[in-house]
Amino acid sequence: MGRLGGIARHDRSRGAIETLQNVSVTRELGVRGDLRGAIRPGGKGRRQISLIEAESWDAALADLALSADRILPWHERRANLLVHGIRLPREAGKVIAIGESLRIEVTCECDPCSRMDEILPGLKAALLPDWRGGVRGRVLTDGDIAIGDEVRIEQ
Repeated sequence: MGRLGGIARHDRSRGAIETLQNVSVTRELGVRGDLRGAIRPGGKGRRQISLIEAESWDAALADLALSADRILPWHERRANLLVHGIRLPREAGKVIAIGESLRIEVTCECDPCSRMDEILPGLKAALLPDWRGGVRGRVLTDGDIAIGDEVRIEQ
């Protein structure tokens, strides 16, 4: 079992990241207010929500050997959810449960893009090993979540 350590969203491409204490996540919209959550007509929602492990983020930054004043907060990764103390599944079809009712099906690895190197040179390569960039998924069951909620792998 792990814990939800962070929630973030952005309302437009390359827009500022907003961090939250709690949010509603739905099958229709993903993280409420996030640009990428809504499923387009005819779409499957494979990239509706993104999650990253705190431990993977820390490992990527450690590989870059940054000075303390250059350490980036997790939300610079532009993921929606940060989890602590749990290893996210590395295969499609597994289900991540957060809080009382939110269920997310893992659909793919969240491959780091060239934007990561715009943020910090070398960050893309540091996020490549072992799915450090996180996972993407589709919302199966709506839920209201808050920082500190329990995170579990159901299948």
